[in-house]
Amino acid sequence: MTRPRTLTAVAVVAVAVLAHAAAEDPKPVPGLTVDKDKKLVAVAAKVAPRKLAAKEFEGKVYPIEVIACFPYAEGKQRKAHETVLTTDVNPSDVHKAIESLGVKPGKPAKGDEAAEGPELRVFVEVAQPDGTAKRLTLDKILVDPKTDKPMPKMKFLFVGSPSGPVSPDDPKVIYKADVTGTLLTVFPVTESVVQSTLPVTAAVPLEVKKGVLPKENDDVKLVLEVVAK
Repeated sequence: MTRPRTLTAVAVVAVAVLAHAAAEDPKPVPGLTVDKDKKLVAVAAKVAPRKLAAKEFEGKVYPIEVIACFPYAEGKQRKAHETVLTTDVNPSDVHKAIESLGVKPGKPAKGDEAAEGPELRVFVEVAQPDGTAKRLTLDKILVDPKTDKPMPKMKFLFVGSPSGPVSPDDPKVIYKADVTGTLLTVFPVTESVVQSTLPVTAAVPLEVKKGVLPKENDDVKLVLEVVAK
């Protein structure tokens, strides 16, 4: 028996819609979880060492400028001496994951121009002995080491990172935050995916509060949640 054309048409449309939706979903990436129902992205990370043994840093502790970036590697552009967390997940993959939640990046701060973009809630998720997970907001983690006061109030925005040539000698186009290795910044000091609303002129010394996070190199998660409009 011949199927009614209306049903066939509906089936074709349904397949087309599903195919389009699948095309928008980023490919699975190790260390990266997307929850579309909860509108969040979770990134596998580790608690960063606050003192690096590398000679170029002479064992010094530098104030916090970023929240998450690649681990230290000699000769690479990265902020591993000024970060709370390290991660091996590429910033460009996190960018795609956030876009899959239905939001588009704005633009990073530049000069006197403020950052723009959809607002994200930022948490560090820490596993508990009973098997549960505790989410910490950054104001519970970062303090002014001189006064022990929490970090200044700020919002975090999905600004995205521009793409461009690796260098004047290398015309290959790359997502620039993948070069700097930076995922999330407190101050606009380097290319990143997520940026706070604090201008670089508001930079203050920040340090990780003692006893709040697990020990160095322990596993945690960076959670980025889209704020409902």
